[in-house]
Amino acid sequence: MLSNIKSHPSNQVEVIFLDCDDSVLQRRFTETRRKHPLALDRPVIDGILHERSILAPLKEIADINFDTSEWTSGDLRHAIREYYGNENRALSIFVTSFSFKKGVPRDADLVFDVRFLRNPFYDDTLRDLSGLDQKVAEFIAVDAGTTQFIDNLMQLLEPLLPRYLQEGKSYLTIAIGCTGGQHRSVYIAEILTRFLKQKEYKVGIRHRDIRIL
Repeated sequence: MLSNIKSHPSNQVEVIFLDCDDSVLQRRFTETRRKHPLALDRPVIDGILHERSILAPLKEIADINFDTSEWTSGDLRHAIREYYGNENRALSIFVTSFSFKKGVPRDADLVFDVRFLRNPFYDDTLRDLSGLDQKVAEFIAVDAGTTQFIDNLMQLLEPLLPRYLQEGKSYLTIAIGCTGGQHRSVYIAEILTRFLKQKEYKVGIRHRDIRIL
């Protein structure tokens, strides 16, 4: 069917495949108390595995794959808008901070570890703040390694990002990680996002593990 549709020059067709970890899918069905349509009289996991086997060929030909395991419905909406919101289809970038304790984001294309920077967690006056707070930002900024890392990161990404677009990749996730996902990764992710916006990239940002106090 897709081949027939795409064969017409007037049609512009793309396939987006929404994927998710089996355990997360199982939890979502349980939480919503919905039966899997392919396992009405069997465990949910049986339906999920059957579904995967059926959809495998579609996943192979998809133009873009989104792993929604760690996403809310709002995150998915944002990703779709970022991807299709630009008629020129420039490279859309999603920056996320995260805690290594809770695992690397599944959809990350590039991962950077900033655990070598001074950790505000060990300062009692900063522990309950985040990288969004000015005091924490100032604490991290005075680390001699911070400026050097940021400069090197920008020098790496500036020539690299256009190459991703040339190779047909239109959506890129950059993950910045630290121990707790509260201070250093948040600060660096904010700095990186501002830099990318100055370069006129379409950029979204999310702080996956930040604690709202």
